[in-house]
Amino acid sequence: MSQFSELTGKYTIDPEHSRLGFVARHAMVTKVRGSFNDFSGSLTIDGDNPEQSSAQVTIKAVSIDTRNEQRDGHLRTNDFLDVEKYPEITFVTTGIRQTGDETFEVTGDLTIKDVTRSVTIPFEYGGSAIDPFGNFRLGFDGSVTVNRHDFNVTWNAPLETGGVLLSDKVTLEFEVSAIKQ
Repeated sequence: MSQFSELTGKYTIDPEHSRLGFVARHAMVTKVRGSFNDFSGSLTIDGDNPEQSSAQVTIKAVSIDTRNEQRDGHLRTNDFLDVEKYPEITFVTTGIRQTGDETFEVTGDLTIKDVTRSVTIPFEYGGSAIDPFGNFRLGFDGSVTVNRHDFNVTWNAPLETGGVLLSDKVTLEFEVSAIKQ
């Protein structure tokens, strides 16, 4: 029996206590942070055989939020996410590998716009608890850096001082709280 045996089961991601975010360099001097406020997902965990576990997440692209209405509006256009043509961003696991006592590599198909690419995200198990409402919940944190050009998100602008307005690399951040069904 593994230390994760008690986790076996089906879970729903709790969007109220989870964050799906990103960080990108802006003007080569600072970082812009944002998140998606409308998403859903599920996990199926096999605590004795973690590699048999799976997950899927669906994000409403229009829910992008960088705390700047004008920037968010631009990010929704065909310069970036083209949310009218591609309303959802999805991630579906294709493999999970335990890499340490409480660390895992989660590989899956990430689809942004019309492009699907395999990405591997290192995750750390954050623990489990019974919340005040009697729900069994668990948490995972992870992040991965992708090149936005790989997903046809290519808009940029040159700076007078040299360089470009936006970095090609974007770090995707996942802070997941899930409730056992």
